Amino acid sequence: MVSRGPGIRKILQAAPTGVEMTPRLGLSSHQYSNGVRRYCVLAVCLLSQIGCTASYNQGDAVTLYVNKVGPYHNPQETYHFYTLPVCRPEQVRHKALSLGEVLDGDRMAESLYKIRFRENTDRQTLCQITLNEKEVEQLREAVEELYYFEFVLDDIPIWGFVGYMEESGFLPHSHKVGLWTHLDFNIEYNGDSVIFANVSVKDVKPVPLDESGGLSPGGMGSSAGSLTVTHTYSVHWFESPLPYVRRAERLRDYSFFPKTLEIHWLSIINSLVLVVLLLGFVIIILMRVLKNDFARYNVEEDGGCDDLDQGDNGWKIIHTDVFRFPPYKSLLCAVLGVGAQFLTLATGIIIMALLGMFNIHRHGAINSAAIVLYALTSCVSGYCSCSFYTQIHGQRWVWNIILTSSLFSAPLFITWSVVNSVHWWSGSTQALPASTVLLLLGAWMLVGFPLTVIGGIVGKNRAGSFQAPCRTRNIPRQIPQQPWYKHTAVHMAIGGFLPFSAISVELYYIFATVWGREHYTLYGILLCVFAILLSVGACISVALTYFLLSGEDYRWWWRSVLSTGSTGIFIFVYSVFYYRNRSSMSGAVQSVEFFGYSLLTALVFSLMLGTVSFWASLTFIRYIYRSLKMD
Repeated sequence: MVSRGPGIRKILQAAPTGVEMTPRLGLSSHQYSNGVRRYCVLAVCLLSQIGCTASYNQGDAVTLYVNKVGPYHNPQETYHFYTLPVCRPEQVRHKALSLGEVLDGDRMAESLYKIRFRENTDRQTLCQITLNEKEVEQLREAVEELYYFEFVLDDIPIWGFVGYMEESGFLPHSHKVGLWTHLDFNIEYNGDSVIFANVSVKDVKPVPLDESGGLSPGGMGSSAGSLTVTHTYSVHWFESPLPYVRRAERLRDYSFFPKTLEIHWLSIINSLVLVVLLLGFVIIILMRVLKNDFARYNVEEDGGCDDLDQGDNGWKIIHTDVFRFPPYKSLLCAVLGVGAQFLTLATGIIIMALLGMFNIHRHGAINSAAIVLYALTSCVSGYCSCSFYTQIHGQRWVWNIILTSSLFSAPLFITWSVVNSVHWWSGSTQALPASTVLLLLGAWMLVGFPLTVIGGIVGKNRAGSFQAPCRTRNIPRQIPQQPWYKHTAVHMAIGGFLPFSAISVELYYIFATVWGREHYTLYGILLCVFAILLSVGACISVALTYFLLSGEDYRWWWRSVLSTGSTGIFIFVYSVFYYRNRSSMSGAVQSVEFFGYSLLTALVFSLMLGTVSFWASLTFIRYIYRSLKMD
């Protein structure tokens, strides 16, 4: 493998002037209007669960789009296919893309391949191209970096490697680099629909791209530093018994990329055992302890809430301070609001996936759904944040709404700006066009932020009282010195590690899907793991809160958020481990995107679990203090 970076920029700079560089200049007005119509069609397909079926008659043209190329080990480092010196039309015409496709880095353009439905073609000449020395070096570097391409035919992705590389021996050392100049397209059909398509180079010899040049048997000649290459292709049609509605199964069974995802029942059973043990600990052991506490504290039934025996110790003695409102009220409420929003968003995405709305052939459908749901669920964050902020006697509710709306969107914008700038500098198709950036900003400004404000106003007006079982005294009680195992750092380590251990195995499969080329389809298992994660977080939070109150420390508000919210730290540490030991990713482009979005992922998990643990702790505290016999 050779270093990339400068070589990638050379490939981009070598692109002909006829190629429209969509990542930098955006889409034309005609393409943008077509894109808007595509967004509407996509929304209808998502809501109605109806696929956009394409039917053909024999002899009809089936358009093959070229999409992108990139290093095999860096799935997010992708470039337009026509940035390589390959056969291209005189006028490159791009396909109108949906929002999800653009976010996925797709840049589909019409190709020169002439494919007709159910008509075989044998060794058809695509074009003959003369490469100069610089272009040959670009192709050689692409082959050495294991570049693979992606074509799209009837929404079916087709993958193949640009060339062939072989290294053998030490003395003498052999380094062979070849270019595939002939592609065999194998297409399966059923009736008038396309079921599956792939590309093969079986029984085809690659054209050498060695330093010596010379004549080669693959249609490549050399003279005066230039090389002439003839690209050819064949098309073979095969009838398939698989109906159109089940063609996604055919793509899932395809093995161009190594299969690393399997049904992993052992990890699910392990997580379920952990949940059962934790529930047993909280329900059985903790309730027995509480039963003894209630029996001891409720001996005197004549005392009132303010006349309790001061000789007692434990959580009863701090009843006049346990509901003392914490510092940084607005930030706490913003965390709870945004956490509730992401809980709603995650649940909605999983339910939509279980309903089959994210077909494997719908490029970027899950990205589009996530953006739409994020904008629509902004009212949840505004309502939850401002409602609780009003209950705990917050006064600056306008500032609370602004803080809630920017708590996640501001880090997201900063991270995206850095990542997108790196992609733009390298010429990657992952850099969003200007039209898409304006569309996303418009969605947040016209939908997301107004819904946050509306939700905040409704939450403020409908907020009731805090409903504390005991009154809070004006003078706070002095907190005794706590042992080391009750410090915040220790609770964060315990509260973050246990939820992480419940999802650690599943986390590998999720990373392999997001940062690899796998298609995650086990959404039922994902729902179970998600429920396990929330259950473990709630149980751990209740247990840690009880231990905190038993030490006469009433500062549980932020502690409950941080205890299981620290799971995000463990997830980010795992992402570093995954990058170094479980993947072959490298380079500035891939690294910046991986670590930037891994930080955002850790933040999302921290917000969600912090919200769950806080409400679990609050419910538990209200229960135990209501159960005391106090007047």
